[in-house]
Amino acid sequence: MKNFLIVLMMLFSSPSVWSQGAQPTLPQKWISINGHKLHVEIADSPEELQKGLMFRERLEEGQGMLFIFPDEDLRAFWMKNTFIPLSIAYISSKKVIVDIQDMAPAKSMMQSDFPSYPSSKPAQYALEVPQNWFKKNGIKVGAQIKGL
Repeated sequence: MKNFLIVLMMLFSSPSVWSQGAQPTLPQKWISINGHKLHVEIADSPEELQKGLMFRERLEEGQGMLFIFPDEDLRAFWMKNTFIPLSIAYISSKKVIVDIQDMAPAKSMMQSDFPSYPSSKPAQYALEVPQNWFKKNGIKVGAQIKGL
């Protein structure tokens, strides 16, 4: 019994065992807007595009999530299972911000309570950051994104 417990302890204290059950980390990169750097996670698969920042409890200043779509089109996001207030920038295929909106966390689990935040123009990218990050940094529609 003692040997069994030792093997069990070794098995479950091994980092490789824990990492197998851990959620995979999304690819990350640095981008900049008007000289302000952002460390972003990249969501580009159908599953990642759908999940986004769901179930997260915080998003630090200077961090965000960049959604990369295969084409430029009108986009719409909602805040299903998203607990943190966010701002979203819709970005054209030319890497220019075409729309910025603030998004509030859903107040309930009812789908009818999830407001939609549609882009005003076609976009190939969307960038979610902590709410008011764009305002605090003086970033407006027309700003160019570097590092995409």
